[in-house]
Amino acid sequence: MGETTKDDDFLLKSFFAEVSEVERDNEVLRILSCFKLNPFEYLNLPFDASPEDVKKQYRKISLMVHPDKCKHPQAKEAFGALAKAQQLLLDQQERDYLLIQVNSAKEELRAKRKKQLKKDTASKIKSLVEEGKYDQQYERSEEFQKELKLKVRELLTDQEWRRRKMQMRISEEEGRLKKDEEETKEMWKRKREHEEQWEGTREKRVSSWRDFMKTGKKGKKGEIRPPKLKTEDPNKSYVQRPVKRG
Repeated sequence: MGETTKDDDFLLKSFFAEVSEVERDNEVLRILSCFKLNPFEYLNLPFDASPEDVKKQYRKISLMVHPDKCKHPQAKEAFGALAKAQQLLLDQQERDYLLIQVNSAKEELRAKRKKQLKKDTASKIKSLVEEGKYDQQYERSEEFQKELKLKVRELLTDQEWRRRKMQMRISEEEGRLKKDEEETKEMWKRKREHEEQWEGTREKRVSSWRDFMKTGKKGKKGEIRPPKLKTEDPNKSYVQRPVKRG
């Protein structure tokens, strides 16, 4: 195993010693033109690539576009994109998510092809005779792989759009809840300030009431005056209410 690794390292070094600057620049441009949601494209790998394939391919391409070895002004950006692609493909959860989209794309393409075969009698007969070998051969073809790549792009784009819309709704809801919380805090703050202001004038109000009870008048402007007692008008006649006697 150790000897195999050394041989691989030697072959890699020999290979990159022959790689021209133009080839490095072209690889940088290829990476930067990849569909951002599909890490398989960045590493130029098929969808059935194993984790070991991912590591090996990353090592090969990253050496080509490494900022220390490649003079392209965007080499650093391409190198970072490769590192992220490898990280996603080695993460089991992310890898499972991608493969689910790949399988969904395959199912859609198979259903589409099934409809086409119903119209094409010759192809249908050939498919039945070869017991599925015809379909397997087609799925290995370059034509199918191109269609699969495009369909995967479509599904990944749709899923990302759904994710962003959901994130937008969550952000809006969080913003609404935060606003409600701030308004509630402000309401309680105003109520507390009002209570503190009311309590601060308590002594003044008590003192004013005491003065009133003693003098019947307010000594200062702004204090509450007692109600005036009504007196009988001497110019008006009135009948005295009879007094009950026991």
